[in-house]
Amino acid sequence: MAIIRRHALLLGAAALSVTLTATACSSSDKQDAGTAKPASDADVQAALDAGGKITVWAWEPTLKKVVSDFEAKYPKVKVNLVNAGTNNEQYTALQNAVKAGSGVPDVAMIEYYALPQFTLAKSITDLSALGADKLNNAFTPGPWNAVRAGGSGVYGLPMDSGPMALFYNKEVFDKHKIKVPATWEEYIAAAKKLHAADPKAYITADTGDAGFTTSMIWQAGGKPYTVDGTKVGVNFNDPGTKKFTTAWQQLISGKLVAPVTGWSDAWYKGLGDGTIATLVTGAWMPAPLKSGVKAAAGKWRVAPMPQWESGAKATAENGGSSLAITQASTNKKLAYAFLKYATVDEGAQSRVDAGAFPSTTKQLNSPDFQNKKDPYFGGQQINQVLAPSAGQVVPGWSYLPFQVYANSIFNDTVGKTYVSDTTLQDGLKAWQDASTKYGQEQGFTVK
Repeated sequence: MAIIRRHALLLGAAALSVTLTATACSSSDKQDAGTAKPASDADVQAALDAGGKITVWAWEPTLKKVVSDFEAKYPKVKVNLVNAGTNNEQYTALQNAVKAGSGVPDVAMIEYYALPQFTLAKSITDLSALGADKLNNAFTPGPWNAVRAGGSGVYGLPMDSGPMALFYNKEVFDKHKIKVPATWEEYIAAAKKLHAADPKAYITADTGDAGFTTSMIWQAGGKPYTVDGTKVGVNFNDPGTKKFTTAWQQLISGKLVAPVTGWSDAWYKGLGDGTIATLVTGAWMPAPLKSGVKAAAGKWRVAPMPQWESGAKATAENGGSSLAITQASTNKKLAYAFLKYATVDEGAQSRVDAGAFPSTTKQLNSPDFQNKKDPYFGGQQINQVLAPSAGQVVPGWSYLPFQVYANSIFNDTVGKTYVSDTTLQDGLKAWQDASTKYGQEQGFTVK
């Protein structure tokens, strides 16, 4: 599934520029008044009954069936589903369309880390006036927090989520009599034991990944980013960050992580032949394992994410996307009806059935979902591990309003840790400095 490659694609992505000036919409006189005054459910239904056409930009494959089902249920509505590129490719196209004042879609798929950038530029609509503020109980805390900007609005509806867990090769662990680690201390010990027993085997692969690093800091309680409008803080010297860097540096310095880039052919090969024994990643990982590592079917299992303190239950999100309505849309009520269908109503179940990991409490708590046995994972009921993780996400995390750019320079800064004597903490300081400089150049007040 294309959506799964989001982290790898970020590393080589071109930076998106950020502007603090609100973008004027070319057809403001014709715009749907959906955000001018609160819209009732009856208003949204009336838009469905009247029909019309909306354009949706998204690359997530399960939406194709959602669109087909939506059009079948509402025959007066036509949804033009367009793949305008994956993550940064689409974001660049969207930003260019907004700037040009033409060709802007009604709905755009935007990943959680990128949402603040479009929110601040006022390119997307606050959905509260369309009724989205009433949906807080429909979603798990992590995704719901991600679509809210400073707690004052709702700027998208969550499509999926990526609560983290430990994916491990049981065959490798059994062969070397390695206990499944419950803490990061045990994880490091397992890394040492495995590599000593088989110098070709590593506990995991890591050459530097922005999404993984920030998620690990998130789980450790770090809050390096603070955002208050155009006032931004970037500080990787906080205790949570240091907790992560102190531990992970042991793996890097000890050459205990495979020098293999994620999503490469070598990475898939390592996952298949047992030389990469674990992945600490989002709950969406089963799909790429099944499609890309078929030779290891039956060997992998899922366990809770290792903890920084024994007995704790803290996780973070890694990945995930929303559907947002552009400010330029002239049919906001109809667009919102599609959003709600795709993320909360029938479309939510359709997407879960096709392999998406739910952001909705209904699907997440369903006995059918939680008790489903997965043959790839040896018949394990993996959702009994993944579902609780969604409710254990540490609250209070924020992304920068220029996170797209920040992630694009991660390998130029933190990435040096993996190919030189630069420490992980020093690499993060370089990332902090570069991000701060960029933010100031874009007009942010950065401390």
